Amino acid sequence: MAALLALLSSVLWGTSDFLGGLITRRLPALVVVAASQLVALALVLPIAVVVGGFSRPLGYLPWGIAAGLVGSLALASFYYALSIGTMGIVSPLSATGIVVPVVVGFATGERPNPVAVAGIVAAGIGVVLAGGPDLRGTDDESPQRHGARPVIFALMAAAGFGFTLVALSYGGRVDPLMTVVAQRLASGLLIGVPVLLVLGRHVLKKGDAPMLAAIGLGDVAANATYAWSASLGLLTITAVLGSLFPVATLLLARTFLHERLTRLQGIGVTVALVGVVLIGIGSA
Repeated sequence: MAALLALLSSVLWGTSDFLGGLITRRLPALVVVAASQLVALALVLPIAVVVGGFSRPLGYLPWGIAAGLVGSLALASFYYALSIGTMGIVSPLSATGIVVPVVVGFATGERPNPVAVAGIVAAGIGVVLAGGPDLRGTDDESPQRHGARPVIFALMAAAGFGFTLVALSYGGRVDPLMTVVAQRLASGLLIGVPVLLVLGRHVLKKGDAPMLAAIGLGDVAANATYAWSASLGLLTITAVLGSLFPVATLLLARTFLHERLTRLQGIGVTVALVGVVLIGIGSA
C-alpha cells in the first residue's frame, strides 16, 4: 500500500510540474508558486476543519512548516529552471534530491531487504541518467535554453525537494493530513500572500486561473498522498518512489511538446522503472 501511494504521488507531482513548467514560460515562477499554494490551502483547510484536525496533537507542526517554506522555494527554483530549460533535462535533475531522504533513512537505521535496496539503487541511477544534462542544448533550441543556468537551479530545487520529502515523511508519521495543512499554511501565508500582493496583480489574468488551480490541486494531492505513504512505509522506499515524478513529466513533454529524449535519457527511464519493479517485489 505504501509503495503504491508513493508511486501515485510521483505521477501527481510529475503532472503538476509539467503544467507548472508550461505556465512559467509566461508568468514569473514565484507568482505561479504563490497562486498554486493558495489554491492548495483553500482545498485542504476546509477538510481539516471538518475532521477536527486543529484539535489534534501538534507534533506535525514543525515538520509541516519546514516543508512549506523550503518546498516553496525549491518549487520556485524548479519552475524557473523549467521555464528557461528543457523539461526532459530539468525535471530528472531535480529528482537527484532523492539522495537526501535515502541517506537520512539509512542513517536512522532503516534496512530494506536486498531486493528493495537493489531497486533503490536502480531507481536512483535511472533518474540521474534520465537527466543526462546536455549543457550545450540542441541546434533547434532557442539560445535562451542553452547553458548551465537551468541545471544549477534544478540542482538547487533537488536539494530543497530532498529536504521536503524528509519533513513530509516525519510529519506524516504523526498526522499526514495536518502535516500538509501546516505546509500549505506556511507556504500560502508566508510566501503566497506577500508575493501575490506585490507581483500578482500586475501579471495575472483571469485566463490563468484554471491552470493555476490544476497545478495547486495536483501538488497538494501529491503531497498528501506521499505523506500518507510515508506513514505506512520506510522513508528509503517511499521517498525513492515519490521522486520518480520526472518520468511523468518526461512522457508529457514528449507527447505534448514533442521534446526528444536522448538515448541516455531513454535508458535512464527504463532503469528507473526496473527499480520500481524491484522495490515493489522487495516491499511485498
